Amino acid sequence: MMRSITILSLIALLAGLFALAIGSVTIAPAELWQVVQGEGSTLHRTLVLELRLPRMLAAFATGGLLAVAGALMQVLLRNPLADPYVLGLSGGAAVGALLAMLTGLGALLISGAAFAGAMLAMVLVFGLAHGTGSWTASRLLLTGVVVAAGWGAVITLMLALTPSYKLPGMLYWLMGDVSYARTPWPAVVVLIVASIAVMPLARNLNVLARGPLQAAALGVSVRPLEWTIYLLASLLTATAVTTAGSIGFVGLIVPHMLRLLLGNDQRIILPASALAGGTLLVLADTLARTVIAPEQLPVGVITALLGVPTFLYLLHRSR
Repeated sequence: MMRSITILSLIALLAGLFALAIGSVTIAPAELWQVVQGEGSTLHRTLVLELRLPRMLAAFATGGLLAVAGALMQVLLRNPLADPYVLGLSGGAAVGALLAMLTGLGALLISGAAFAGAMLAMVLVFGLAHGTGSWTASRLLLTGVVVAAGWGAVITLMLALTPSYKLPGMLYWLMGDVSYARTPWPAVVVLIVASIAVMPLARNLNVLARGPLQAAALGVSVRPLEWTIYLLASLLTATAVTTAGSIGFVGLIVPHMLRLLLGNDQRIILPASALAGGTLLVLADTLARTVIAPEQLPVGVITALLGVPTFLYLLHRSR
């Protein structure tokens, strides 16, 4: 366990240093070390400390949040193809953010509206799935898919009625763009706290992954555990979407690939997902801002281009 986490930590560190060094102005390792020591030129300090470092942290936190949320959702729904967006949280966040953009609110209020929309989607899905009795994983999944389709229809209607000069910013938000992240620290704090909070649950998650009846027979309080997983995964997803918009495939591909490489022990998968998801999004964002520099691509486009063939390969391999 410790060996895998150590290797992933080193890879994450190297990816972060690579993201700090690469850009429109390439910074050599010696110059980057001078900036870390508080020295170096004013240009390099500005590039690293004010532009690249906050963006790199936002990308890492967003990727880590999505990957951990995806790992939790796959256990909750007992479906290896589940991802953080399957229950319509991103759709609710998108509607909230687009409404804020339409009314001309500031960036902080747009983030707040996105978070409120995600929380509304969470309450809506949970309430509809629960109904007058208890909910099951399949009922929760079907409810989430239907609610997500409804949010998609609302988003399409809003885009059709939006003035053309507001469309580029809205479309970039929908495709996922880390450059919209104003501050990385809320996402970083949530990722750290959540990564620590889920570790005591890892043993029970291992049992729950084998089915609720077996988990109950082994003494696990199934219903409170499922509620905890759902609420935690929703909070992680809402924070990620609020930080960088809708970025697909990270929460689906990363936990799935880690299970193929490391097994299905949640004590390893959960911290490994945080590190691997963050690393993946840092590298994807670095590629997005350098591949056609000085223009920048939405990072969601890069993750989709990487995620689709990877997912098809994993699906073919598992067959």
